[in-house]
Amino acid sequence: MDQQIIIRVADSGDIHYATTITDEMESSAKARGTGIAKRSPEYVAQKIQEGKAVIAVTSNGTWVGFCYIEAWGHEKFVANSGLIVSPNFRKSGVAKLIKKRIFELSREKYPDAKIFGLTTGLAVMKINSELGYEPVTYSELTDDEDFWKGCKACVNYDILMSKERKNCLCTAMLFDPAEQVQKVEEKTEDSKVNAKLFERFLNIKQSRLLKLLKKKDFADKEKTKSIINYFLSL
Repeated sequence: MDQQIIIRVADSGDIHYATTITDEMESSAKARGTGIAKRSPEYVAQKIQEGKAVIAVTSNGTWVGFCYIEAWGHEKFVANSGLIVSPNFRKSGVAKLIKKRIFELSREKYPDAKIFGLTTGLAVMKINSELGYEPVTYSELTDDEDFWKGCKACVNYDILMSKERKNCLCTAMLFDPAEQVQKVEEKTEDSKVNAKLFERFLNIKQSRLLKLLKKKDFADKEKTKSIINYFLSL
């Protein structure tokens, strides 16, 4: 893997990779014994044409990895789906880079949407956590029936339905932009409060220092300098 790996938004020139991508998705799902919803080459090609996919390729055009965006519930929810990396490039860190870029693309295209994912992979869970996702219950995900129909191709679909779609083997994770804004605002407010407390503390120190300097005992310059240094070090 001496070649440079390029991670970018996929375009129409990448449609010829569609069959390779879907074949690897199916092969990987079978190997894990769990299943992501099966997608056709035509579906992947559509995502590429819509500018809703990220692809990784080498400088000589070898396919490395892929991921795409799906919107649900009138674009209130977005999923970064179908993350797949060629076996020859796994454990190289490329999955994390693809996930980061598709997350950024999702935020660009759907800035107000909640971004969610269902996964059984610990590596994906870790990446999601680093991006700001949090584990949630299935009830916090989209109720769009088209999304849940997509799970029919998964080998665990019967488990999902037997539990009335309340949980399954996958872990649900969610990034809520509104919550992130609130966290930033709370952090900013805390910083303001801390700044005010520090300012008050300095004012108290200054007041005490001035009172001491007015005393005759500190008329001597050396003693004055000593007491100033003492208070500044507190």
